[in-house]
Amino acid sequence: MNANDLREKTVDELRDTLASLKKESFNLRFQQATGQLESTAGIKAARRNAARVKTILNEKAAAAAE
Repeated sequence: MNANDLREKTVDELRDTLASLKKESFNLRFQQATGQLESTAGIKAARRNAARVKTILNEKAAAAAE
């Protein structure tokens, strides 16, 4: 997930993306807790992607407030 690609999306699309990333993060944590997760790198990637989306949302909110 690239920040430049995210900047091209609308706020609603970003919110949908954030919701799906949160679901993915939850599912990965659940798999880890039950011992079914094979690669823990997905947890880190999901967290970072969610942070990217939140950053872009905050940028868009700040630009709209001006």
